[in-house]
Amino acid sequence: MPASTPKRPRIAVLADSDTRWKWGALTAHRIAPGQSMETGPRESAQVGPALDGFLLRGRATPTPRQLEEVGVRADSLREVTAVEFLRTMAEESYDLLVLALVGGGVQAMLHGLGRAWENRTARPVVVTGYVGVVYEKLADGLLLRHGADLVLANSRQDADRFRAVYEGVGADASSVTEVALPFLGGAPYEGEPSTEQGRRPYTVVFAAQPSVPENRKDRTYLLNRLVQHARKHPEREVLLKLRSKPGEHTTHIEELPYQKLVQRLDPPANFRLVYGNMGEVLDRTDLLVTVSSTAALESLHRRIPTVVLTDLGVREALGNHHFVGSGCLASWDQLDAGHRPAPDEEWVARQGVVAGGGSYESAFDAARERIAKLLDRPGGLPPLAPYYTPVTAPGYLPGILARHHLGPDGTPLPGAPAADREPGPVRQIVRRAARGAYRHGVQRVAPVIRRMGEL
Repeated sequence: MPASTPKRPRIAVLADSDTRWKWGALTAHRIAPGQSMETGPRESAQVGPALDGFLLRGRATPTPRQLEEVGVRADSLREVTAVEFLRTMAEESYDLLVLALVGGGVQAMLHGLGRAWENRTARPVVVTGYVGVVYEKLADGLLLRHGADLVLANSRQDADRFRAVYEGVGADASSVTEVALPFLGGAPYEGEPSTEQGRRPYTVVFAAQPSVPENRKDRTYLLNRLVQHARKHPEREVLLKLRSKPGEHTTHIEELPYQKLVQRLDPPANFRLVYGNMGEVLDRTDLLVTVSSTAALESLHRRIPTVVLTDLGVREALGNHHFVGSGCLASWDQLDAGHRPAPDEEWVARQGVVAGGGSYESAFDAARERIAKLLDRPGGLPPLAPYYTPVTAPGYLPGILARHHLGPDGTPLPGAPAADREPGPVRQIVRRAARGAYRHGVQRVAPVIRRMGEL
């Protein structure tokens, strides 16, 4: 008799931005029960898990272009409110649920799910974590994520920090599980292109960030230095890698898009703006420059020369303080003079971005093993138990839940959006118009009001 076909695990991913969808969906493929690193997210749907994607409706809901750029396959993908998602989770059966949300969103879903599943004998394993480098609001973000079955740490360093925070407040730290960033990979860097005719030019890429730095003066400075570098090296291709187009939002709000700032300049022909998948851009990169983008870790993983800029200082507000000890800190003056930093191997290893040696290939083994044990737990899984409750945080938790139309006990509030039916054409148009108006207010009106307040 032919061997029976194993059941495809059912996974749900709830995300609130393009970058979190990328992290959540790729993580789901990496940690799915029965999966291996060889069965990647782009493999046939008949091999991988059955993945249902849910996009939480809000200011950063990904556009079709952003979703296409991420390039992760899903069996289904739809936009939902928090209450609609909770209704679906109460009615459907999944093996694994990945919450790829901001901390407050994770906390609200944990309480809402606890309420939705209180009468069920079985529930999925709930997983959450971070998209990239954790350099701010460590305690706040971690405690808002507490209560998930697995809280993923992208490196050994993060795992140690996460456990210290949980243990320091008397919370259970057993959920912390060391993994790695799920989107690392790609071909290792082969060295600078030769001078042979027809070969691609030496390529410098500046990985921009939506909110770092925040002010016009600093962003204009970085843009000017990038353009100056292009003028000094006409034989090079200098690329400004952008995360989103004007009007689109990512994980962070971008009030001063580089696309608008560059309109005031007259860049040379070898300077270009580029979009698209970061991995594809890195395929042609000889030098990656950034302030503190997670792209630096992707670049280091592939052994591409990587620079974290010090021009604006090494400061917590910029996030580049995370790279202290990396060996990658340098300024534009040093780069213009030909300096190329050499990464510190011990630092790189602590970040979980070591290329080769099998370390990355096994980075998700522990998470898969824990998930498999939880799914096989006799009697099913215990109720979700977040650290924050009406007893431990009576002045904080209700406000977090209310932002997602949930009461203090996780029950949907009266008047919350229902999931009884799909929105009609008129309702869809109103939603799109309202979201567009909100984004216009954030990008155009709010900065003007803030500048007026500084006068």
